[in-house]
Amino acid sequence: MEVFNKLYSQVSSSVSSTVSQLSGVLPGNPVTREFDASSHIASGGPGLLWKIYKGCKRSTKQEAAIFVLEKRQLDKFNKSDKEMILESLRLGVSQLTKIRHPRILTVQHPLEESRESLAFATEPVFASLANVLGETVNMPQPANLSDYKFYDIEIKYGLLQIGEGLAFLHNDVKLVHRNICPESIIINQQGAWKIFGLDFCVHSTSSNQVFYPFQQYDFTLPYVSQPKVEYIPPEYTLTETHSTSSDLFSLGMLAYVLHSLNHQTLISVKDWHQFKSRPQQLKTLSTSKLQCLPDSLREYVKMMLNVVPDLRPDAHQFVKIPYFEDVGVKTLTYLDSLLQWDNLQRSQFYKGLPEALTKLPQRVRVQQVLPCLARDLAQPTMIPFVLPSILDIAQECNEVEYITKILPHLKPVMKLVNPIQILLIFLQRMELLLKLTPTSDIQQHVLPMLYRGLDADTPQIHELCLSVLPTFAALLDHGSVKNSVLPRIKKLCLSTSTLSVRVNCLLCIGRLLEHLDKWLVLDEVLPFLPQIPSREPAVIMGILGIYKLAMTHKKLGITKEIMATRVLPFLIPLCIENGLTLKQFNALVALVTQMFRLVESEHRIKLEQLNTVQEHQKILESNMPTIVPNTNPTSLDKIFTDFGLDDNLPLSLNTQRQSVSSLSLQDKQRILKQQETVKILQNQTMLDPLPVNTNTTPAQPVNLTNTLPPMLSPPWYNSNSINSPMHVPTNFVNSSNFNAQTSQGLQTLPLNNVSNNSVTSANLLHDPFQLSKVNQTDSKGNFQTSKFQASLQPQNFYSAQNVMKPTFSSNKSESGNISLSKDEIMDFLK
Repeated sequence: MEVFNKLYSQVSSSVSSTVSQLSGVLPGNPVTREFDASSHIASGGPGLLWKIYKGCKRSTKQEAAIFVLEKRQLDKFNKSDKEMILESLRLGVSQLTKIRHPRILTVQHPLEESRESLAFATEPVFASLANVLGETVNMPQPANLSDYKFYDIEIKYGLLQIGEGLAFLHNDVKLVHRNICPESIIINQQGAWKIFGLDFCVHSTSSNQVFYPFQQYDFTLPYVSQPKVEYIPPEYTLTETHSTSSDLFSLGMLAYVLHSLNHQTLISVKDWHQFKSRPQQLKTLSTSKLQCLPDSLREYVKMMLNVVPDLRPDAHQFVKIPYFEDVGVKTLTYLDSLLQWDNLQRSQFYKGLPEALTKLPQRVRVQQVLPCLARDLAQPTMIPFVLPSILDIAQECNEVEYITKILPHLKPVMKLVNPIQILLIFLQRMELLLKLTPTSDIQQHVLPMLYRGLDADTPQIHELCLSVLPTFAALLDHGSVKNSVLPRIKKLCLSTSTLSVRVNCLLCIGRLLEHLDKWLVLDEVLPFLPQIPSREPAVIMGILGIYKLAMTHKKLGITKEIMATRVLPFLIPLCIENGLTLKQFNALVALVTQMFRLVESEHRIKLEQLNTVQEHQKILESNMPTIVPNTNPTSLDKIFTDFGLDDNLPLSLNTQRQSVSSLSLQDKQRILKQQETVKILQNQTMLDPLPVNTNTTPAQPVNLTNTLPPMLSPPWYNSNSINSPMHVPTNFVNSSNFNAQTSQGLQTLPLNNVSNNSVTSANLLHDPFQLSKVNQTDSKGNFQTSKFQASLQPQNFYSAQNVMKPTFSSNKSESGNISLSKDEIMDFLK
């Protein structure tokens, strides 16, 4: 078959040159009106004068062969000889056109003649037998048929076909061919041998008794105007007669040439003397000279080459010799006669055909068996019988042969739904289809057939579809899986009443998982499993396999959330199913345990990471630079709480951190009024500063009760013990509420002993009362004099705004520290 394809590839490459040749040969020839010639493929006829071109009919696009004779080829002969040759060629085509038989070359368009050529069209042709045997006259160059070797079955069936054709010509047409030779035998595109070259045929002239007029062979005439001399029987010289036995002599010589070394004739004939001496050589012909022939044929060929015509077998006897009792020959014979049988007979034959095909070469299967089988594909009732044999032939085909010769016949069959056996056969041979069918045709023809199988009502079809579907996994795109495959499998799994189908659905999904997208599995596959209305152990194990694969596959992976919320709540109740065996129970429990441990470990890791992040955050917050207060705000709040002054106090720092929603409407109004008062006092202080008294003489004590307006207690005051240490936050004295309430009472105080260089304005702004220094006590619990005096210096209240300083009347203790009585402190606070 490789040589066959090689030949066609070579001749197809000469299309352009062929078209240019035909443009000069066929202009005006009527054949060109109906047929288009594409490439020069072969030659045939007497002297291989006919050039054979591959072509097709314009109207139907049906393949054909165009035979062309260029008259200029006969210019080497004189005018009378040229006319004789043309007349014999016309006669041969005319006779061929009139005869219709499977063993005779079929003419599709009769002979047409123009000034430059003769042309006619026939059925598609591969080559002439002479071309295959090495004669390349009028062949496209280079013509490489040297590697083309006939199989024994081809020679055997070819001789049988020629014998059947001669039997038809002799008995039905009453015609003697007279030129049976390789040049007069055409091999068509299906490998069948057809009789051609009726240029020298003779009809019987008597209706009652068969009689064929004799025509003497003349060596003075051109060889192309007479039968080929090597195949002429001896009676041409002995009795100057010829009959139907003459064709059998030629057929016997042809059988010898087909089996001989270098395809040479038995006795070479080049002139008249050799021709006259040949009968004597045939009389003494020994069987040893026929050793090249098969044993079952040798004896009959010797009979066919007998000098006495009556001792030769006739055509009917020849086709019945044991040589043709072969399984392959009978198979090909039955295939050729199929049209004569009814469907029942054909179905019986097709049942045994797959076994017979094993005894035929692949080239014979493709060329001769396949066309016969393809004819019955038009009948749906016969397809289940024919299809297995076609797929057997495809099994041995290469990809090119399958695509060009088999796939075009299978495409229409793939669309059929009935009978259901068609789909069953395709599913059984799906591996073969996927191997040879191109991807585009799989998407267009094979996959839709598989979808129809899933939608069918036959459980056996369902199981086959589910078993072969994973082989398509690499060819399926995301859209096909999501919209066509998974919905059908899920529907079938939920609706079927057959346990094996349901289990196969789960197995199919499991085999498809690794080819699916992770989110498709999480969204479409896993939620579907709890919906299955069956709890048989086989179903549970199928579900278990899907979960295990989805959990362990590196591409997929079930998240711990899904395992904790969906999978484990579904699997745990399955553990107590009574139908489970111990092995199945252990597998189920092992998976549940594995999932739980996975959830546990992943969540523990997450919590540990969160805890680590919180600890790092605390460490970062502790390392950030902050202002650490010198006093405890809690004790400061308690100072004012003990005096019962909570209603008159401004909001402390802790109170300010509380939600505004906890304050009453009256509290919010009071806070707003205090803020407005502070703003007014600050504006007055900036616009109308008081003069500063620089007198250094000691100031007289002032009665604060009559001079100062009601004033809040200082933040360093403690009602429990005057001698206890005080802790005052720095930012407390800077609050607007405190400044607003104290500034009214301090503006009227006289300034005494003020030193311009004693304190800077920067210090006054940050700590006007110098409370940060009041944090130590002596051994008796009293405030130290220097720190207390520093905190009571009037200049610490207002040094930059020239306000009068208050003077306190106080007593000195033995240690020299100033001590205030409780009544003085209360007066000051009032």
